[in-house]
Order: sequence, then structure tokens, then C-alpha cells
Amino acid sequence: MQAKLILEDGTVFTGKGIGSPRTSISEIVFNTSMTGYLEVLTDPSYAGQAVVMTYPLIGNYGVTPDMESKRSWVGGYIVRELSRRPSNFRSEGPLEDFLRAQDIPGICGIDTRALTRLLRDKGTMNGMITREDIAPGSVLDQIRAYTVGDVVSKVTASDISKPSGKGYRIALLDLGAKDNIARSLIKRGCSVVVYPAHTPASRIIADAPDGIMLSNGPGDPKDCPDIIDQIRLLYDTDIPIFAICLGHQLMALANGADTYKLKYGHRGGNHPVKDLATGRVYISSQNHGYVVDTDSIPGDIAEPAFVNVNDGTNEGLSYTGKKIFTVQFHPEASPGPMESGELFDKFIENVREYASA
Repeated sequence: MQAKLILEDGTVFTGKGIGSPRTSISEIVFNTSMTGYLEVLTDPSYAGQAVVMTYPLIGNYGVTPDMESKRSWVGGYIVRELSRRPSNFRSEGPLEDFLRAQDIPGICGIDTRALTRLLRDKGTMNGMITREDIAPGSVLDQIRAYTVGDVVSKVTASDISKPSGKGYRIALLDLGAKDNIARSLIKRGCSVVVYPAHTPASRIIADAPDGIMLSNGPGDPKDCPDIIDQIRLLYDTDIPIFAICLGHQLMALANGADTYKLKYGHRGGNHPVKDLATGRVYISSQNHGYVVDTDSIPGDIAEPAFVNVNDGTNEGLSYTGKKIFTVQFHPEASPGPMESGELFDKFIENVREYASA
């Protein structure tokens, strides 16, 4: 069936409906990865957003056992061409079936290059995916009024989990955590306990973890004031902390820094970030629309540790006098390069020193 993507500026793209037939309004963002579409679909950080894949052919290796959570969180999916006949020995079926089963509305057959250029020029916009015969002008106010809102509460775990793995006790604060974060810790000899995002800091501290991991997650970090207050209490301890993406932003906000929204965000598997201590450049996986304002970072609290080579924005902080470091990118993702995975090793070394003190 014919489908439309109606943007808040009145632009309309017409294509073919895929996935669920329902109408949805989301924030429209684009991802430049050539592979990893299933990881994108199941990354909780995309909650409230519809994703445009800039690579033209999506679904060619089908649905594989590479999900980052138990379900998809995206509000919509937009591709140039959806492969109908996947070819891969690990394939469990076509992507179209997955989108339907997950109730994800989508559209294919549109010029995703033109759409991406529009989002780069005008910035991220809201949009509606629909198969209904709707006059675009009649829904523009509705589309413009949409906000992502408090999506962390939507994606976080409902209960504290039982420990997974054996070794150092790591408390993982689930702000929308990708499963590979826990796997990366377990692989390095850790016992991981997942805590819901709104868990009081006192509960985590009382469980006496050897280290704390603050995960990635969706939405505007300033929509999480209660979580920020609890992270400040975690900061005040001597427990080693490693934070990724949203966790990085929340730790900065908890210590007096500011964040702001990027024009169109960083989402893809080939973003270069520079380690300011060594001059080394990592090729990183990223998925975020907000960044920490470098000029707002209190000099006696933290200093920039990583910078984005493309636009100079902050990609990480090292906290003075603390075993705390945070990064904006995803060292657990390994989009091809696995070099930034060594940041987990750095965290484990901090944990080892703390546990043996």
C-alpha cells in the first residue's frame, strides 16, 4: 500500500508502506551505518524516534540473533529499498516480518538521500508515517506538537536483576542499556546486576558494588532531573564509575555542566574521536542528539578526554581526583573496529584497584 512521510515543514515523501499499518509520529533522525540495522532497531536509545537508514539496501542479511534488547523501540523505519529475500546462514527470516511482529510502521521506496540532505540542512524534524489518505496541512500542528518526552522511564528495566556472570560486582544503571554493555563486562570477569533508572543511589551503594556503569539511553538528558540528583550521590562516593552516552551527559549535568541539542546528531558506525591524552583517533559507533557543552565544564571537576574530529564537540570527560571517566560514543558496539573496547579494560583496572584497597 502507498504510504506517506509528512514532515513538520510540510514536505511530503511518498512511497510504499512496510511493517505495521498504523500511523505514527516521531522525531526523524538518520543513521549512516551500512550494516547493523537490527542493532539499530533494538537499541533503546532510539525510543521516540523514526530512523532513516542512509545506506540504500536494508535487510539483505535478514534478521539475525544480534538484538541489543528484547524488542524494537523505534517509532518508525525509513529505507530506500527493503530486501525481500535475505541471504545469510544466520538469517531467521526477512526484516519485513520482524517489523510487522514488532508493530513498527515504516516506508520504503523514497529518496532517502534527499531526506537526509533535508535533515542536515534544516535540522532534525518531527514527521508522520501514515497509509491513510490524510491532507498534510491538516496534521502539521499535530506533528509539530510531538515531543519525545521521558522515554527513559519507558525503556528501563522494571526490577533489579539477579547477578549475571562471576567476579567483580558491577552495578549497571539501566537508562536504556544495550545488552552488549553487560556482555562486555561479563566477558571481562564481572558479575553484573542491572538496576532500573530510578533506583535510589542509596540502594546501589548499600549493595557495595566494586564499580558502577551508567548506560546509554534515549531522550533529552535534562528530562531526567531525579536521576541526575541520584547520580550526583553516586559521584560523591569513591566507587569507580564508567558512563556511556546518556550516562555521560547525566554525570556532566550532575556536576554543573550543561548540554545542548545538535542540529542533526551523530548516528552511525564510523565517527572519528580523538583521545586528547594520546592523540590517537578511534573510529567509533555513535547514537546521540545531545552533547555536553565543553565551555560549561567546571575546570576543577573534570576535563575533556575525547573530542569529535568532525565537528569538535565533546566526546568524553575525565573527572579530577575520581576513578570516573565517561564517553559520548559506544565502545561496546564494535562496528568493525574494536579498538575502543579497551575503555572497558581501563574501567576494570579501576575496579580492581578499588576492590583491593
